[in-house]
Amino acid sequence: MLAYLRDRRRPIGLFLGCCAIFFVVFALYRLPLAAVGYGAALCAVVLIPVAIWDFLRWRRLLERLKALEQEVCNTLDNLPAPADRMQEGYQALLRQLFQTMARQEAEQSRRYRDMTEYYTLWAHQIKTPIAAMQLILQSEGIPAGSDLGQGLFEIRQYVEMVLSYLRLDSPTTDFVIQSCDLDRLIRQALRTFGPSFIRKRLRLNYEGVSCTVVTDEKWLLFALEQVLSNAVNYTARGSVSIFLQESQTLVIADTGPGIAPEDLPRIFEKGYTGHMGRADRSSTGIGLYLTRRALTQLGHTIRVESRPGEGTRVLIGLERQELLRE
Repeated sequence: MLAYLRDRRRPIGLFLGCCAIFFVVFALYRLPLAAVGYGAALCAVVLIPVAIWDFLRWRRLLERLKALEQEVCNTLDNLPAPADRMQEGYQALLRQLFQTMARQEAEQSRRYRDMTEYYTLWAHQIKTPIAAMQLILQSEGIPAGSDLGQGLFEIRQYVEMVLSYLRLDSPTTDFVIQSCDLDRLIRQALRTFGPSFIRKRLRLNYEGVSCTVVTDEKWLLFALEQVLSNAVNYTARGSVSIFLQESQTLVIADTGPGIAPEDLPRIFEKGYTGHMGRADRSSTGIGLYLTRRALTQLGHTIRVESRPGEGTRVLIGLERQELLRE
């Protein structure tokens, strides 16, 4: 009711002002003031039903507009009929803005689709020369842990990261949720980084885990590889430990330099590299961002504990919640 009175304050004020004018004029001419009251009463008898009808109409219109809040981004077909030329002008402006927004969204979607197709094609085509270079290194007896082998390995990891980025941003996902042997996935990830462990002479502390996880095998493996990649890359000496803590909480701990307190709250942000990333020019700030997105969509959790000079612990909660979709 108060909102309605505020919306109609001008006509109400005009009516009261007219009544005041009549009252003053009748008083100056020493006419019976009861005539003013009688006239105001007659006007009230006529205006009260009109006001009630106007209030009910206003309330219905307001309720309909509230119901349209969700669908107005998709269609304007259900807008109420304009009551006057002013509302008709506002609706015409709204339709013009809606058409402009629809054209811009269509153009943006087309550009994004073209870009996605291009980078997907590029990522798949670049795999051919990478595989050829890997065969050349093997034929010449160059170990995978050599500088050339390590460089080729990093190129392959970056290409896989591009593909993962494109897949996560696509409207549909390729999740296949099923029971997976966690130990098998961890050992598969460790085999990928085996040459890196040997090259940097890092000690691996892993005795195997007995755990079955309901997840998507490919995306959980991607997350494990990204965390292991950071652990190996930023640990100059010492060890990397992998173990199961509490109920289905996988811990990957390293003895690296740790993470600065000011960087820790932002390490999952897209493109954020932090102090260590700025020192290492090859850091992209994408790995942990994609890792958290993938784990979140799978219903898992990830958090990081770290102090400068004391290493880093990444805790992945594998008790799957309701599957999320972005």
